[in-house]
Parts: sequence; C-alpha cells; structure tokens
Amino acid sequence: MSIEVKVPQLPESVADATLVNWHKKAGDRVERDENLVDIETDKVVLEVPAPASGVLKSIKVEDGTTVTGGDVIAILEEGEGGGESAPAEAKPEEKKEAPKAEEEESAAAGKPLSPSVRRLVEEHELDPAKIRGSGKDGRLTKADVLQFIEKGGKEEKPAAKTAAPAAAPRATGAREERRVPMTRLRARVAERMMEANNETAMLTSFNEVDLSAVMELRRKYKETFEKQHGVKLGFMGFFVKAAIEALKKFPVVNASVEGNDIIYHDYFDIGIAVSTPKGLVVPVVRDADQLSLAGIEQAIGDYAKKAREGGLALEDITGGTFTITNGGVFGSLMSTPILNRPQSAILGMHAIKERAVVVDGQVVARPMMYIAITYDHRIVDGKEAVLTLVTIKEMLEDPARFLIGV
Repeated sequence: MSIEVKVPQLPESVADATLVNWHKKAGDRVERDENLVDIETDKVVLEVPAPASGVLKSIKVEDGTTVTGGDVIAILEEGEGGGESAPAEAKPEEKKEAPKAEEEESAAAGKPLSPSVRRLVEEHELDPAKIRGSGKDGRLTKADVLQFIEKGGKEEKPAAKTAAPAAAPRATGAREERRVPMTRLRARVAERMMEANNETAMLTSFNEVDLSAVMELRRKYKETFEKQHGVKLGFMGFFVKAAIEALKKFPVVNASVEGNDIIYHDYFDIGIAVSTPKGLVVPVVRDADQLSLAGIEQAIGDYAKKAREGGLALEDITGGTFTITNGGVFGSLMSTPILNRPQSAILGMHAIKERAVVVDGQVVARPMMYIAITYDHRIVDGKEAVLTLVTIKEMLEDPARFLIGV
C-alpha cells in the first residue's frame, strides 16, 4: 500500500519551512519512525519520521525547497516490496553483506558519514577523523559532531592540515572569500534582533552581586545535591529563583506589550538563552515558580542537551514571560542583552571575577558578577527596572531568603 509522507503541521507562528536534507533516496528500505528528512523552520529543525516500514518509492520535493504544513514530499510503499533495492528473491545473506562491506570500505577511508553529519562537518570545516563516533560500528552521529563543536573542536582543525604549516604565509594575491547563505534560524534571529532594536525603547541598567553565599552553598552541598537529585547544582537555578522573587514584586517586568495593551502574566515561564552551532535558541522553563531548585536545574539540563543534539521541539521554545542569558560562559564581563520580544525585560549574567570590595570597612576579595537588565522603557519605568535588579542582587547575596520568603 502506498502512503504519502507529509510535512508536519506547523504552528500558526511559522508560515513555512525549508526541506534541508534527505537521509534516504528513492528505492531505499526504511523502518517505521526512522528519520527520513530534516525540515528547518525559523525556530527549530524538525525530523520527519517514516509512517511505516517499507520502501521509499519516490521523492517529490528536493533539498532546499520551501514547504508548508501538509505538503506531500514523498511516497512510501509499505511492506517488503516496492523497490529494486529490496528484490523478493534476494537472500538474507545478500541483504546483510552488501551494507556491511560498504561500511567497512567507508570506515577504511575515515568515518562513514550520513548526509546530515556530512553537512555539519562541511559547514564547520571539521576533520571527521578527529571525532569519536558513538553510532553502530563507530559511525558518527549528529550528536557526536554537535558535542565536538561545543567542546571547541573547530579549534583543532589546523592540526589536521599537515600539508602546510599553520603559520605559512598566504600566497601573493590569494584573497579568497566565501559567500554562505544564512540558515533560516540565523535569519530569524537577525530579524528578531532588528525588530527589538527598532520597535522597542530599550534601556539597560547594571549592578553587581557578591556570589560568596551562593558559592559556599554549592561547595557545601553540591555532592549531596547531585546524589539526591541526579543533577548538578549550578548557578542558573539560583538566578531563576531570584528573578522570580523580583518579578513577583514588579509584575510589569514579567509583562508583554500587545498593541496599546500591556499583558500581565500571572505565571512565570522563564526562557534560558542557549547557544547552539546553528544559532541562539531560548527554551522555556514552564511554571518555574512551582519548581524546586532541583527541578529547575533538571529542566535546564534537559533543554541544553536537546539543544546541542538538535532535538528541541517548537513547543519547547514558544512563549516565555522573562528571559535570562549568560554571557559569562564565554568570558563576557559586561554586556547589554537585547530584548526577547514581546517580553518587556531580559536579565544578563556575566563572568564571575574575584575583585577587591569593601565589606564592613575592610577591603576583601570576593567573587563578583556584573548583572544587567535590559527593559522596554515604554512600559517599564527606570525605578521598577533598577529595583528588580536590586531584588535579584539581595536574593543572591542572601539565598536563605528563598526559603523564608522575605
């Protein structure tokens, strides 16, 4: 029986998508739920699974084509037949041996690459031989490559070029350029940044926070915390908790603008900005005020893993009432974060540096962090923004306040 393979229904906020990369070709045998093709929206990359086991009879839409929800992109012939690649008279041994030989030949030349992995490797100019594969027979998976990139694997690329020293002078007149089109995600990020810049009245306030108390809590309880909850005790959970306490005091900072209306939210869906090889995404921790510190850390860890592996769903990054971004992981000492519209504010974290500060009349060294809040001055007054930042500072410098609610 022939089955139509269709583009999944897209949310109302997503008009169309781009068919990025087929993992199978016409005539290939596929298994139910096996990923057939990647489809990129302006927010995430979606996988289209095979609706049944069978043979991919024909492909209707080629790579790079713009598609919409419900479009037919391929025809699948359910069952054993339907393609020359799976003849009825073929012996089981023949079906197994050919792919195995192909794998061995490919592995002998390096790492066998699937189309999606090959695209990542080429985009980031990586040497596949430097990446350890976790797939069958040592094959590289998409997650292997993304993890390698996250760990700074791109910096190791010059070592693979033995034909010419890294410091060799460029040949006279060799001034090369490369023109690479933006991915849909990068283009959408650029569009949203310009919208925020052009359509809001952004202003940023700064403060600094002494993280001695938080760091002492982490030092004292991190091992017990991890054993009991199965997740590491990080800094982000403390910042989420502190931000929620501040948002409760100043609800307009947790609000959004819609035309001439201010939409106040009586819930706290906190977006955590995550950098991925494809661009910035902001997965949302829903009802964060109802979660424990461990629950927040678990949610953040799960989203970070999904983001690295390209597994975020549209519902994971939709909505949010307030955003936190941490430039400190890259070494940023101070910055002015850009609003994540239509939210009215965003909190920026930065690198922790030991600095000399005056405490009780004495100059002492303390682990300090500059924090910033960028806000939409159309609805948030400077007083509310500054006091929000002060509240976050007070909560972090005395975390016991989380427990007694003061």
